[in-house]
Amino acid sequence: MPSFFNRRRPAIMAGVLALALGTTALTALPGTAQPTPPVAGVALARAAGPDFADMAARVGPSVVRVMTSERATPARERASPQEEMMRRFGRPAPQPEQGQRRAGQGSGFVIHADGFIVTNAHVVGDNTEVKVELADGRELPARVVGRDTATDIALLKVEAGAPLAALSFGDSDRTRVGEWVMAMGNPFGLGGTVTAGIVSARGRQIGAGPYDDFIQTDASINPGNSGGPLFNAAGEVVGVNTAIFSPSGGNIGIGFAVPSKMVQSVVAQLRDHGAVQRGWLGVSMQPLDRDLATALRVGDAKGVVVNSVEPNSPAATAGLRAGDVITGIDGRRVESPRDLATGVAEVAPGRSATLAVLRDGAAMEQRVEIGTNPAIAAAGKPGQPAQPSLGLGLAPRPQGGVAVTRVEPGSVAAERGLREGDVVLRADGRDATQPRDVVDAVSAARDAGRPSIALQVERDGARRFVAIPLRAA
Repeated sequence: MPSFFNRRRPAIMAGVLALALGTTALTALPGTAQPTPPVAGVALARAAGPDFADMAARVGPSVVRVMTSERATPARERASPQEEMMRRFGRPAPQPEQGQRRAGQGSGFVIHADGFIVTNAHVVGDNTEVKVELADGRELPARVVGRDTATDIALLKVEAGAPLAALSFGDSDRTRVGEWVMAMGNPFGLGGTVTAGIVSARGRQIGAGPYDDFIQTDASINPGNSGGPLFNAAGEVVGVNTAIFSPSGGNIGIGFAVPSKMVQSVVAQLRDHGAVQRGWLGVSMQPLDRDLATALRVGDAKGVVVNSVEPNSPAATAGLRAGDVITGIDGRRVESPRDLATGVAEVAPGRSATLAVLRDGAAMEQRVEIGTNPAIAAAGKPGQPAQPSLGLGLAPRPQGGVAVTRVEPGSVAAERGLREGDVVLRADGRDATQPRDVVDAVSAARDAGRPSIALQVERDGARRFVAIPLRAA
């Protein structure tokens, strides 16, 4: 990030100068004692360990710098990519004055010789200008093919005039805790940088969304590394570096990468459709613990409990009920809400899935035709660019209102302070009793060309109105 680097360059140069002065040979004055010649040092044997030099030289030409900019306005509806990255890494970002151009940067990598490049969605943001700097120094304008904020993956396209060196994806499901990995990227705007470490954990959930399945690594990852590749020892991309955990904002050895299996699926849809189509079931759910399993007479079964079923949803049409325990989908075990959310999302809308269900202690199979989330369906109209969603997951609430079940990081809803557990009581002056009420109110406001919508939100018994901007696509 240029501002960070530039502020520190004088200090760095001063340090170099001091070192040079401290090591410059001096001519002895006449009559002074000559210093004793230094004893030659003994070279120690180099400890055995991995050498990433050949791999770094091979894959380095495919790693790029992603630069974004847009003009600041008096009332900004969204943070810049730089601000978003700084927020993710726990650091305050400088605020540009009105009329200045906001700049951000991150990393990316080429996945196809035709010029397709993968990066993070939060790096690209909603910026009006995106450029890519290749390893050979060329700077090219980039077109945003699509963004998926749920997984924080974006796909770019550049026209380089000749085939680009592309990377290959590896199988993230085969990565093992303890194996060596290498990260490449553009930390703090310094340019191509290589760091190495090991896989610290797999399947990490960090609250970024319902599809959390991160690879955790201690390879050094810092602001600006976002969107860069994480390699296995064979030089295959097994992850996209996305976030770190750090109270200070710098690397402390806890970084997270989106696994390549998820990235490949998302990228394929972004390339073909410009967006990711995910299945929707229409239930709210909770984990099944031992006490609840006993109360529901399902023994020691593992699964998720259906809390409520949204009217007119695929689940309602299939006959699912509150109190049902879902233990599997299409032959795969379901042991957590994330398992079910991921399984349903992988089914294309309009196709059917088979759920394994326990009801009143009896096992059954339920065929469900998976639908499209109405919040996504209402985001755009056929033939028009999709409007960005508010970044809210909503579910009906038996005692009234609509429960906020998820808030996407970096979304408009997150910007305005909404969080999981809030209850939306009214949307644009109308009562909200179902998620569809909120979706319809947002859609109507957008159709009318209004810049924002008012939501009445309840939190811990206190009610307030929140103005939510409706960004243009």
